Amino acid sequence: MSAWNQSLAAAGIREPELRSDYDSQRHLVTRFRRGAYLAGRVLLPRPVLPHVVAATAVMHHGDNLLDTGPKAQREAAWADWEQRVRKALVTGLSDDPLIRTLLHTIAAYPRLRAVMEAYLATATTELEFDGFATEADFQAYVDAYSLPAFLLVGALLGPEADDGRFRAACRTLMEGSQRLDFVNDLAEDLREGRLGIPEDTLERFSVTWEDLAAGRETAGVRKLVEDQVETARTALQAAKRLPALAPAPNRALLGALIEIELLTADAALARGATLLRGSATPPLVGTVRLLLGARRRARKER
Repeated sequence: MSAWNQSLAAAGIREPELRSDYDSQRHLVTRFRRGAYLAGRVLLPRPVLPHVVAATAVMHHGDNLLDTGPKAQREAAWADWEQRVRKALVTGLSDDPLIRTLLHTIAAYPRLRAVMEAYLATATTELEFDGFATEADFQAYVDAYSLPAFLLVGALLGPEADDGRFRAACRTLMEGSQRLDFVNDLAEDLREGRLGIPEDTLERFSVTWEDLAAGRETAGVRKLVEDQVETARTALQAAKRLPALAPAPNRALLGALIEIELLTADAALARGATLLRGSATPPLVGTVRLLLGARRRARKER
């Protein structure tokens, strides 16, 4: 029996149709978030893995609907998806494999229902996003979109009853991760006609949209990239308190996710202004070494 099938069995997912539904989400996640899936497979307890895969698939599907295509198309696609999810949350039924896995995972983790409803309530923030005037606008985006989306997965990894500390640490992680994403994805975002670095930050470094769009690797652009990566790194370092707030079996994955973000920050800093030509990725060897080390430590703790 494969490791994935063992995980389905350990999670009590035995009905052939439901197993097929979860299989579909695994294929989606491995296609678009392969690194995250491998980290989960290596570090998560088997009964947890299918549910984290299902939540990750929901998060990715939402991102895709909100980000892909002309705005009118995105608005219609999201409205249809939201309506179908809300109906399924009421009736407990759906003809969509992704929504069926969501419903089953909510049955296993009832606290996810409120998290999903909170995500649906503010996700359209992403539809309206085309840039930020100020740092305050960026922070509001993290609160309205980045954090609720992450909590779809984070809620499964955190304590059953959160006194607020786990959510606050997740928020710190998302501030760092989202800022890193925006600077690392400069080239892609510019092609799409939007920018995740606030205008007041550009002004602080005497950098214009035109400089970035033209690919000008000026001293100001280099300093801008360094500032944004280092600011992201500061938040990611502060987020290292997050794993200790989670149940012991889930700490290894949360810690590894933070360390992978820090490896990405190192890679982005090394690329500097050449991020205008393409994103940086963490080194494969370093990532594998990190995951293997985390697995060894997790096994010893168990």
